[in-house]
Amino acid sequence: MKLQQLKYLLAIVDNGLNITAAAERLYTSQPGVSKQLKLLEEELGMELFARKGKSLHCITRAGEQVIKHARAVMGEVDHIRSLAQHFYREEEGTLTIAATNTQARYVLPDILRELRHQYPRVRLNLHQGTSEQVAAMMSNSEIDFAIASGTECRFRNLLCVPSYQWDKVILVPNGHQLTKIDRELTLQDLVDFPLVSYVFSFEDELTLQKSFADQGLAANVVFTARDSEIIKTYVRTGAGIGVVAGIAYESSDRSHLTAIPANGLFQRSTTWIGIRRNTRLRCYMTDFLRLFAPHLDSNLIEGVARASDQSEVNQLVQSIALPVKNGFNSKLSAAA
Repeated sequence: MKLQQLKYLLAIVDNGLNITAAAERLYTSQPGVSKQLKLLEEELGMELFARKGKSLHCITRAGEQVIKHARAVMGEVDHIRSLAQHFYREEEGTLTIAATNTQARYVLPDILRELRHQYPRVRLNLHQGTSEQVAAMMSNSEIDFAIASGTECRFRNLLCVPSYQWDKVILVPNGHQLTKIDRELTLQDLVDFPLVSYVFSFEDELTLQKSFADQGLAANVVFTARDSEIIKTYVRTGAGIGVVAGIAYESSDRSHLTAIPANGLFQRSTTWIGIRRNTRLRCYMTDFLRLFAPHLDSNLIEGVARASDQSEVNQLVQSIALPVKNGFNSKLSAAA
């Protein structure tokens, strides 16, 4: 007998014997709840519910007694958890994050400042690099969360939760001839210009070169860097036109650079946060997740934390509409 089975049993009862509603409340699947109920009944050698067809009709006499004791057991479990939290000193510790440079530079500063305000006794460690470097850090170091964009295949040992989406923009010096085009840009408009963009991953199917190749074109990439600020520096010097994350274009860049929306030219990217399996989330870790991805509520975070594999996480988040973050550039797009 497992505590999870007792939890599922009580959820069924508290949701009017509706297994589908219980599964939704628990952020898990209906077949999973049905399976655990069947296993519990088989272990006890009795039916806890009378059935009509495939639906639960009412609680049996034996079921009423089991449910009574299950509530007492789960109540004690909650007391134990509260006691553990008290002695675990939830409001102090260390939070270590590995993130790509774009996330570290443009997304995390405000979030970590707020987390620092809420938990002044928590020590924050931030490591940054390419997606490949972040993957290596997670494999070789004690890092709590990984934050990256693009493919999840490098992080098969993690539970990856999609957090938001973002678009690329074309970055040019003010007055550049591309700013004179009175329509949306095409890839054909870009092929005659040297390009400056991010370091590419050979495993990433969403690379800039592939976007051009899919249309029978060749990208003239003359310079790559892992840092958007370096890319912007070289665009200002006239080394080429930049292709960067929209969130990297800030109001302070307007004096020298113009961001042109790249609507439809490149596939929208997803940033996700990776969590180690079987991680015991302390309260400041949970609050960091809420700050980074506000669409993750407490029940969903709890469901992710106890998920056994990525397929369970995907099922939990499949109906969630991800927010789109394009930073200052989103205002330009709206105005356009």
